[in-house]
Formats: sequence, C-alpha cells, structure tokens
Amino acid sequence: MSFRFSRSFRSAILTGSALGAMLAAGSAQAAEAAVAAESAAAEAGPGLSDIVVTAQKRETSLQTTPISISVMNTEDLRNRHVVSLESLMDGSIPSLRVAPMFSRSSALTVGMRGIGTMGDANQPSRDQGVGVYIDGVFLGRAQGLGSALYDVERIEVLKGPQGSLFGRNTEGGAISIVTRKPSGEWGLRATAGIGNYGAREASAHLDMPAVANISVKLDALITRRDGTVDNPLAGAHDFNAYNKRGLHAAALWQPSSSFSALYSFDISQDRTTPYYVQLLSGGSYARAPLIQLQPDRASEANIGVPQAWSTGKTHGHMVTLDWNLSEAIEVKSISSYRELTQTQLDNGMTNITVFAPNANFSRYSLANVWQHQYSQEVQVIGTLPEVDFVAGGFYYHEHVRDDAWTPNTNKWNADGTGYTMLPDPVASSAFPDRASRADTDSIGVFGQATWSPHFLNDKAHLMLGGRYTHDKKSGSLDKVNGVATAYLLDESWDRFDPTINLAYDLAGDIHVYGKWSTGYKAGGANSRSLTYRAFKPESVSSFEVGAKTEFLDRHVRLNLAAWTAAYKDVQIDFYAPVASSNRTTTETTNAEGQGRSKGVEAELTVMPMTGLTLSGSYTYTDMRLPEAPNPFVTGNPLMAVYPVFTPKHAASGAFDYQTELGDATLRFHLDANYSSKQYAQVNDPTRSQSAFLVNGRVALSEIEMPGTGAKMELSVWSRNLFNKAYTYLRSYSSAIGQYGIYNEPRTYGISSTVQF
Repeated sequence: MSFRFSRSFRSAILTGSALGAMLAAGSAQAAEAAVAAESAAAEAGPGLSDIVVTAQKRETSLQTTPISISVMNTEDLRNRHVVSLESLMDGSIPSLRVAPMFSRSSALTVGMRGIGTMGDANQPSRDQGVGVYIDGVFLGRAQGLGSALYDVERIEVLKGPQGSLFGRNTEGGAISIVTRKPSGEWGLRATAGIGNYGAREASAHLDMPAVANISVKLDALITRRDGTVDNPLAGAHDFNAYNKRGLHAAALWQPSSSFSALYSFDISQDRTTPYYVQLLSGGSYARAPLIQLQPDRASEANIGVPQAWSTGKTHGHMVTLDWNLSEAIEVKSISSYRELTQTQLDNGMTNITVFAPNANFSRYSLANVWQHQYSQEVQVIGTLPEVDFVAGGFYYHEHVRDDAWTPNTNKWNADGTGYTMLPDPVASSAFPDRASRADTDSIGVFGQATWSPHFLNDKAHLMLGGRYTHDKKSGSLDKVNGVATAYLLDESWDRFDPTINLAYDLAGDIHVYGKWSTGYKAGGANSRSLTYRAFKPESVSSFEVGAKTEFLDRHVRLNLAAWTAAYKDVQIDFYAPVASSNRTTTETTNAEGQGRSKGVEAELTVMPMTGLTLSGSYTYTDMRLPEAPNPFVTGNPLMAVYPVFTPKHAASGAFDYQTELGDATLRFHLDANYSSKQYAQVNDPTRSQSAFLVNGRVALSEIEMPGTGAKMELSVWSRNLFNKAYTYLRSYSSAIGQYGIYNEPRTYGISSTVQF
C-alpha cells in the first residue's frame, strides 16, 4: 500500500512557498513564485465532489445553499451500518439527536439544536418539532419512524426553523430522506449478511429496462437481530430485538423530456422489543431481593416477564407529477396517502416496581395506535432574469386514534424471593383504561424568491419568503381509567412564518450568509390527561449566520454556522401517578417566558492525499428553558424544566481511505462520535453519561465474477467497536432510586453484495 500526496496538496505547499518568497525577496521573485503556484494548482486533479441538495425545493449545491445542512449519502449510511433513523442516535450528525420514546423504539423522538424533544409525541394530538419527509412526503407520527430504510440516495438534515418552505412542525429543522428513482436501465444489487446476536439481513434492488417510456424499480429487504439483554422467561422475547422487513415498488413514466410521472408504493413491518430499564441505585421504598441493583450494562434481566413484539405496519402510495412548462417554469405535484398501525407492548420496567408481599407486579404497557393521512402539495418553481422563486400550496389531513391498558403480569411470593406468572394480566380497570381520537387538517400557502442583481455581478443574493398556515384539530378523550368520558378538543390556529436571507459570494468558493426565520409546532391535547386539557402552539424565532468555504483546489471544505433562537410557549409535560392504578397521568402546559437556544456548528472535510478523506463536525449548544407551571401542585407553581437530549458538546469524525488492490478496491472506514452529558427527562435534573462510540467497516469491492458480468463486495463491520457502555437515559426518584437505560453493546457482522 503506497501513500501518495495529491498534486493539489503539493500545490498548497507551493503556494506557501510563494508567500514566503514574497516576504523574503522582491516583487518580481514573488510574482514568479505565485505564477508557479497557480500553474501547479491548475494541473491538480479533481477534489471533493459537489453535493446536491433539495432544501430549496429545487436541486442546488450544498455549498451555495445559504442554510446549515448536513448530508449523509449512500456510502455514509453503509459505512455506519445504518438500519433506520434510530441508528443515528449514535451522534453521527452532532446537531441531530434521535432517541427512543423512553424504552420504546417503536416510536422515536427527534430534535435539533435542542428544539423539538420536550414532550411525549407518542399521542394522537401531539406533534414533533422536527419534520421527517420521504421523497417530499411528510410523516405525521413518531410511530413508524424506526422502520427500515429502503434504497436511500441521501439524507438531508436541515437545521433551524424551516417554516417557510416546509411548514408546520419544523421549528427545530427537517429531515429529508431521498430514495433512488428508477433508472430505466437493467441493474440488480443483492446483499446478504450475518452478525452477532443472531443478526441476519438480506436486500435486493432491481432496476428494469424502460419499456414504452416506463421504468420500474423494485426493492425488498429484511433485517433482524435477537435481543441484547436476555429475558429469563422461557418463550418470551428478549429485550432490544428487532425484525424489520419491507417492499417498495416505483414506476416512472417519461413520455417526453418535459413531463414525468412517478408512482411509488411501499409496505413495511417493523417488529421491536423495548430497551431494558435497569435499577442503578436504590431508594426509600421496599425492594424485592430478586430486584438486584445493576449499575453496569446488564446482559440478563433480573425478572422474567411476558414480552411480545411491538409491531408497526405501514403502507403508502405516492404520485409525483413534474411538468417543465418552459425553460423557466416547472410545476410539480406531490400526492400521498399513508396508513399506520402500531402496537406498543412494553414490559421492560419491572426493576422500578415497589415490592409488597404477595402483590401483583410488572406493569405491561399495552398500547395501540391507528393512523391514516393524505396530503397534497403543488409547487411552481421558476428561474427568471435575476430571480429564482418557488411558490405553492399544501394540504394535509390526518386521523389518529389510540387506546392503552396497563395490567400486571407477575405475582410476588410473601418475601420477594420468588414469583409466578399470572394466568391472565390483571389491572384495576377493564381494557382499555384510556382511549382517544384526533383529526388534523392543515392548509398552507408558501412562497420564496431570491434576487441576485446583475449590477452586483450576481454575487449578492437576497431571499424573502413566507408561509401562511391554518391548522385545525378536533378530537375526544373517550375513556379514562376504563370509564367512558366525553372530553372534547376543538381548536384552530393561524400562523405566518417569514424568512429573510442575505447571502454574498466573497469568492468562487467562499459564501457567507445571514438568515432570520421562524417556525412553530401546533397545539393539541394530551391523551394521557384525565381531562384532555388543551395546550397552545409553541414557536421559534431564529437568527443564523454562516460561511461555506472551499480551499486548495476543493481539497478542503469548511462550513460554519452560528445561531441564536428564541423559544416561546414551550410545551412541557408533567407527570403524576393515578391512585389505585398502574398508570400515570400527564398534563401538558406552555412554559411562561422565553427560552433560548444558541450555539455554533462546524463541518470540516479534507482530502490530503489520493484516496484519503478526513471529516469532522462539531456542535456547541447552549439551551435554556423558562420555568413552567406544574398543574399537579396546588396553585400551579412555576417549576424548573430541562432541555432533554441536548448535549452541550457533540462531535463526530471519520477516516475514509481506499486503494486499488489488483482489479479490486480496498476501502477502510472508521468514525468516532462523542456527546457530553445530557438531560433525559424534562422534569429531572439528573443527567445521563457522556458517550464516545466508534464504528468501523472494511470492504473489498469491485471484485470481478468471471463469466457473469457481475461484481462483488465483501465487507466486515462493527458498531460500538470498543464496546463502550453509557446510559443514554438516566433518572432519579427518592422513592425508587436511580434508574437508566444503557446503549447497545458492540455489534458486528459480515456481508456480501453482488451487483449486475
């Protein structure tokens, strides 16, 4: 293996020499040195490739798009063995924080820059603060976000409020997942692999040749893994297991160069079991002898419990029509219908049970969610002299209903040294003990224009945009503690979110910008409440400045951003136990006063030599929340609350190297991800541990398979390579003690891919 510095990197040294000559000698010698440096740079090969994004509803270069964006492409996802969005909880993108909903990976919490994660979005009339989109279609529920990713071309992470172009529930940012479209050319890529903890995976992606201007693409995948914490009960599933599978079909009709119609259908099943909640230290309440303290990451649960799969099923249809009416005007229509059902079966919290002789215990949370949504978006995208613009309209309808029951499944003996399984789960109320429904209708009209005046040589760019949104929510809380109720929700809100962005091209590869934008998250009501109490929307107003730069003939890329954001009417959850019941109740209030999020982001990519790429990113976030009224305390006193899943410091770095090995290519990847301590419960000042995780992959690719016309890739991968253990969630109660949930242990595997 040889290490050879690229000519462009050597040209940087020549440039430095030229500058030194300028100081040491006369102007003639300096000019000669500068000419030599420029000549060397001109002969340099290509540097870092351009990255295309669609953050402005049109394809633009990452470097000239004046907002903070991180992008993970196909190779990045493969190198990190990303199965679903949940895999990104390792901190691969420091500003993006992904976590399960407490112990349930069947629903995900997503936040950016400290915004979007303050409440339980695992409810019919509750929304998230970061919007997730697949091929331009908004996904309305936290459930379903953990489904396996199909053939993804890239994931764009848009940071900060995206209220103008993306609308409601993007106050923290937006995640745009872009999948590969049919190519119209024959191609097949098939992958199979195995790993520890019984992991098995297989996928196939088939591109069909175009017939009558119609191209078809089919994707199929299955990935599964046994649990990482053993459940002592025979026949029950272990903790932290998954079994994900899905099918996707797309047909692209292109009768002319000016019109295309894309239809796609996807169907998936996502089966998971909850994470295991460990008791780290004891409290004042009695604890059974079998409930042992587990301060380190456990490999086996203290108590065997019934645990079935939490099963999510989704399917959806999408039609995208694209007309180029002229060279200057494009019209796009995105129509979608999706359905979701999710069972959430969680028996992973046995360790935080209070002991009583001969009492029933082990709360089994049995929850169900049913949802369907349809949406329609129309965009008019134009390019005129000096002005680029996009305008359009959006309609979204969603119907959701849920129910839940929290029976016990086990029974203690007299002294807590043994237990038995109850023949049937036992609860204080009949099934279900709560049920609700909610309907949402949202209408939006948006527009954005960028003026690049010729008299400033097209170097200055003034962007003005705005979006008007009308949201309406109606619903009912139909059962509380097993008793029929008639609590109703009927609320609506009107909102305008503006954007102002001023950008300037200091040089061909140096771009700076300043941006002011706003966003909001709709209000609603809490289905875990005893009265279905409504809460107001929350909003964010953010100012951001940034620079996007490239140096040394595009062998160094440095992007910087700094922001400060006002966070108003923050939706905060407060919890209280329900007397003579296994369940808790939750009320959501709006914090009084104004919160503040501020910080800096930096992303650096360097290609110092042929085949070697070094990259790093860092985010500093300073998040402060105002006090919020606690409705469970007489007088509703203001209480301190804490920004959850928001580490002050987060960083990620990666090493990628490739070299020819005969007719094949050998690739090495290593990434390291760090985050400082963070809060995990909005009402609890206890912080989780800091984290440092390393992932790696080695692949031998482009191996010729004689006589087949195919090429093979063999790879070995590992996540959490050094098997580091930390609690991503840690909480404290004086009665129970300190409890927490640990990250996954080291996982690894091998895989083979054949491509025709």
